This record gives sequence, C-alpha cells and structure tokens, in this order.
Amino acid sequence: MKLPLNDQERFGLHLGLVARLWRAEIDRRLAAFGLTESRWLTLLHLSRLAEATTQRELAEAVGVRGPTLVRTLDRLEAEGLIERRTEASDRRTKSVHLRAEAVPVLERIETTAAAVRAEIFSDISHAEVTTCLRVFEKIAGKLGGAETTMQLTHQIPMDR
Repeated sequence: MKLPLNDQERFGLHLGLVARLWRAEIDRRLAAFGLTESRWLTLLHLSRLAEATTQRELAEAVGVRGPTLVRTLDRLEAEGLIERRTEASDRRTKSVHLRAEAVPVLERIETTAAAVRAEIFSDISHAEVTTCLRVFEKIAGKLGGAETTMQLTHQIPMDR
C-alpha cells in the first residue's frame, strides 16, 4: 500500500509540473509563428540578461548545457536575430547580442507570455503571488540558485 504524499513532496511534484505546463502553453501559442521552445526561451533570457552575456551565462540561465545552446544560437544567428562576438579579454569567450531584427520577435514572445500570465493569475491575489515568491527565493537560496534568480529578475548585476 502506498502512503499519500506529504505536502513537501506534493510541492516538489507540482513545481515541476506547473513549470512544464506553463512553458508548454506558451510554446503551443508561439508555434504558430514558427518559434520553438528552445528559440523563444533563449531569446527571452537573452533580452533579460546583461548586454554582454557570455554563451556560458546564457546556457546557465536557460537551463541547458553549452552544446545544446550552441545549436540554438547557430539557428538564431542564421536567422539574423543574434550575433556572437569574441571577447577582447579572452578570445575563447563569446558574448551573445540581440540584433535589431529580434525586436519584433521578442515583442511577439512578450505579448504571448503576458497573455498566458494574465490568464493564469486572473484569480490569484497579489498577496498569494508575493508569498509564493518568498518561498521560491528561500528554496533557490538553499539550492544555490539565488544569484541566478536575482540576475534574471534584474535585482543584481551580473558579475563581470
């Protein structure tokens, strides 16, 4: 006989499920514009990180390994949405930059994400969201992800 899950076990399972469902809904809506999850997620993170973001920093923010990101960046570069530049201080390091051509694509991504958020949060109070964010920040801190979370939410600058 299986015992019922306790609240902490349920929390962990729900956290992963909600993240997957949320991304899948945005992905479903953006598919009509030819945007895959890897492409829109990379562009979105790149738009929210510091101007001279390295490929390593971007891969960490997106949550993928370097070689996986390189394939996505190759496609985005071929489409003229991003460009990679060799850093003068370290020729092995490449920074990733959005091109002007990415602006309308990012607007589409942001508009779609905002619509999904509006639907999701339509009956959830600001106090509930604030409480949830505090819990997420505590958990991220214990798992070593607090700095990345704060960088993505523009609360602290990226170290250079």
